[in-house]
Amino acid sequence: MDADQDLRATVDALMDGLRADLERLARIPSIAFPGFPPEPVHQAHDLVVELLKEAGVEHVERLDLPDTAPVVYAEIPPPHPDAPTVLLYGHYDVQPPGDASLWQSPPFEPTPVEGGLRARGIADDKSNILVHVGMLRAYGGRPPTGIKIVIEGQEEYGSAFDDYPPTERFACDAMVIADMGNIRPGSPTLTTGLRGASEVVVEVRTLAEARHSGEFGGAAPDALLVLLHALATLHDADGDVAVPGLRRETWSGTSYTEEEFRDLAAVSDGVPLIGTGSLGERLWSGPAITVIGIDAPSVEHAASAVVPYARAKLNLRFHPEQEPKEAQGRLIAHLEALRPFGIELTVTAGDTGPGFEPATGGPAYRAALTALREGWGAEPAFAASGGSIPLVNGLAKAVPGAEVLLFGAQDSLCALHAPNERVLFSELRGAVIAEAAFLREYAAAFGSGS
Repeated sequence: MDADQDLRATVDALMDGLRADLERLARIPSIAFPGFPPEPVHQAHDLVVELLKEAGVEHVERLDLPDTAPVVYAEIPPPHPDAPTVLLYGHYDVQPPGDASLWQSPPFEPTPVEGGLRARGIADDKSNILVHVGMLRAYGGRPPTGIKIVIEGQEEYGSAFDDYPPTERFACDAMVIADMGNIRPGSPTLTTGLRGASEVVVEVRTLAEARHSGEFGGAAPDALLVLLHALATLHDADGDVAVPGLRRETWSGTSYTEEEFRDLAAVSDGVPLIGTGSLGERLWSGPAITVIGIDAPSVEHAASAVVPYARAKLNLRFHPEQEPKEAQGRLIAHLEALRPFGIELTVTAGDTGPGFEPATGGPAYRAALTALREGWGAEPAFAASGGSIPLVNGLAKAVPGAEVLLFGAQDSLCALHAPNERVLFSELRGAVIAEAAFLREYAAAFGSGS
């Protein structure tokens, strides 16, 4: 039996146990948002520690950072001085379930679905924690590389690594960020870009207080009308972002078909997609501006009055390599230059975070391509994401020479952050095989100097 077949057989023998432990972890409502009890978060932390120790990790510690859930940090020393060290990342906290009536089963009762399990957080990101555990079990706790493990507990609400700079304890030669997945089930995918994100608030006040629309409408300036005119300038007639200076490039990797995207985005029948160019360009290598909130009188409680005040919150996603403050500044400058009906807008900068574009072509990258083929038996695809992972940029700055690989057991159909989130056993199996094969291939390439 060759090494590939032997590894697949080993992982297959582990799957029942991995499923059982995934169910244990997914039953814990580890929501680190304000207003939710902290006890389940700590319970999930403790179970992750237990799973790592049972898998053979001797050095496991709790990293307490200010105002955040505890981080699990673990190490396995390299098997020999010339072996590389690989850092493995995941998070044990989950999104709130949202409206329970939209779930086909209770969100924290792992429920069988065709080929997998349904529960909140079971894909994002508890399945990927089990990928790391499965890899460790496959090697009997003694992988062919040194290992560092970082499993944080507040990634969904606000990562500690937004502010806490990673230190030398995170030094490594390569890292596997297992908070991603395949563009579609069965299609092994490396994520090669994360768009940056920024928020901006724009507001306008025109009157000291509301005035009767019959007596004053037509001359008194309507704040909501001013705001809507400003928001309408952010996109052109095709729906492309019209703010100058926001970087946009063609996308050469894999992307969704339009039919796949319409299903994923739940676009109503007959409603066209907005923007021009490929979907990859619109979603990953170009900017997007979304109005994520607006303060204005509700229709239900509307009075016949000229609106004196209105504001909107905008979410900007920008090219992975554009500098965050520059991108945010372009949007702010565009809004501040506007004078709808001669009226000035007040624009306030909110949070902003960088995108990320990992280097490709190094020994870890080449090893990952081989490993992904082994895990899924198919040629790897390359995609990007509009989401952000705070630790990625922190680690890249702390360990600038390390190669960063983003893959995992999720897939684009898993409904992460949505009702009825699920994970497929085929994706969990493929990711465990791929991670184990990556360590084998990377150790060999590192030792040979290739």
